[in-house]
Amino acid sequence: MCGRYSQAKDPATLAEEFDAVDATEGAWPGPEHNVAPTTTVLAVVDRHPRDGAGKADPQRLERSLRAMRWGLVPGWADDPKVGSRMINARSDSLTSKPAFRRAARGRRCLLPADGWFEWQRDGPGGRKIPYFITLPGGRSIAFAGLWETWRPKDAPTGTSPLISTTVVTIDAAGPLTEIHHRMPLVLPAERWKAWLDPDNDDPTDLLEPPPPELLTSFELRQVSTKVNNVKNHGPELLEETHEEPEQVGLDLDLEADVPATQ
Repeated sequence: MCGRYSQAKDPATLAEEFDAVDATEGAWPGPEHNVAPTTTVLAVVDRHPRDGAGKADPQRLERSLRAMRWGLVPGWADDPKVGSRMINARSDSLTSKPAFRRAARGRRCLLPADGWFEWQRDGPGGRKIPYFITLPGGRSIAFAGLWETWRPKDAPTGTSPLISTTVVTIDAAGPLTEIHHRMPLVLPAERWKAWLDPDNDDPTDLLEPPPPELLTSFELRQVSTKVNNVKNHGPELLEETHEEPEQVGLDLDLEADVPATQ
């Protein structure tokens, strides 16, 4: 699973790294080393560009970097608050759960990250020890994600939609199993194009775990329990520590769906 992560690179840097056009339009809130649910984050999408009349060009694709709110809000939801419960989407139910299945068919994205935080239980009923998981050399990690648009049902014509996103998660693999039983679906660069393809309406074959060479390259380091508090944001949260963890842990198992059958 993924309940907190770091996304500190600016839009220009990420647009170059992901070969995308910066379409954030000033919506980037700035470096965030403790991204929490409902935070505005940056995401990469591939879409067919539209002309002035709104008609899509099926022969062209444009990759862009956009700002979205973390916590997916389905288009049919009555209240956007449901998004706070849907920051993660399990890979084994993307095409069946009402909240995710439409986005899984054609609204997939990449969520760039410096790394993510995971909490390891220190024995049955014990304390939760935070770890930061990252790649060496400052390379960005690309989470597989979904995105959706939402407007109030009584919104006037022309109302800008709320654009929201969720991180796809899978069973942990490789060294990451030592920390938690779930992890984000991390995509190597050679899988980005296929995941972003809006014309592929069946993502089943795209949900493979990261290749072994990527899994073994992750750095796992214990960090301060200061990350438990969403009010803490600085880069010091990423620094290695061996402090004794606090007894009070976090409940970040947020891979829920809403009780609806849309």
